[in-house]
Amino acid sequence: MPQQSKRPAADSTSLTRGRLTRERPGGVSIVPYKDGPYIVRGDFQVLAQDGTEIDAGRRTIALCRCGKSRTRPFCDGTHQLVRFRAPAGREGEL
Repeated sequence: MPQQSKRPAADSTSLTRGRLTRERPGGVSIVPYKDGPYIVRGDFQVLAQDGTEIDAGRRTIALCRCGKSRTRPFCDGTHQLVRFRAPAGREGEL
């Protein structure tokens, strides 16, 4: 039986719209954008509460964070109109 490597799999890096992003092989990255949506990249599924799949149609999507999008759970840019504000990092205590 071959011995498995103890080294973690290398991350894949790419440049998207002038920003460096990392995606783990076979994984997903979720990036909260300052005053904007969550950007989700990778091999993911979007599911409704009852478990049915919501077709995202692509490998990179923007999920609404402001709650005002007319295409929820996806972002339609309304956060700019309603002047939604939120940091790009962690907010508050868990």
